[in-house]
Amino acid sequence: MNTKSISSLSESQKILLAEELWDSVSKDYIELSSEIKEELELRLKRLENQEVKLYSWQEVKNNLQKIRK
Repeated sequence: MNTKSISSLSESQKILLAEELWDSVSKDYIELSSEIKEELELRLKRLENQEVKLYSWQEVKNNLQKIRK
């Protein structure tokens, strides 16, 4: 498949293709530094302990719109 044929795909087809490409990448190939692993563990722990406030996508968009005005 070349880029010209990709441009002829619909948006939903492009998203599906991107998902297939992402899923085809070996998870073992992606290396995380110890600092990143520690940060992810910390964030997961805070989430599990309900120490963070979660926002809906609509709340995030609304907040961004307020900031940009």
